[in-house]
Amino acid sequence: MIRITRSIALDESELEERFVRASGPGGQNVNKVSTAVELRFDIAASPSLPAEVKTRLIRLAGQRVTNEGVLVIDAQRFRSQERNREDAKARLVELIRAATHVPKPRRATRPTKAAKEKRHDSKQRRAKVKKLRSRRPDFE
Repeated sequence: MIRITRSIALDESELEERFVRASGPGGQNVNKVSTAVELRFDIAASPSLPAEVKTRLIRLAGQRVTNEGVLVIDAQRFRSQERNREDAKARLVELIRAATHVPKPRRATRPTKAAKEKRHDSKQRRAKVKKLRSRRPDFE
């Protein structure tokens, strides 16, 4: 079991790992050993996550989610397979934790009258500075 929060834990069987050859550091080792990890997690079919966390996770993951609702995390930062495996799991846990956070709803507000006047005054000052830079200043 992978503990995400107090109430959410993932079962190891929900994760699918594939090992592929990595690019980057490793010298000749790169051509011989499959050290990169491709971690797949089926968000849609996961019984461990509540529905609202699933929707936020899909939105947060963006391009990393396939059309079938499978989250794919590629980890090839390290030279060893084990460290890449841990890195992929840590990134998955971090992403799910971020999805458990409920965003505060935005309340529409209006600028105050003083803020509008301040903005207008600064625009007028800026316009005057620009006008003075022209070839023939138009003095008022």
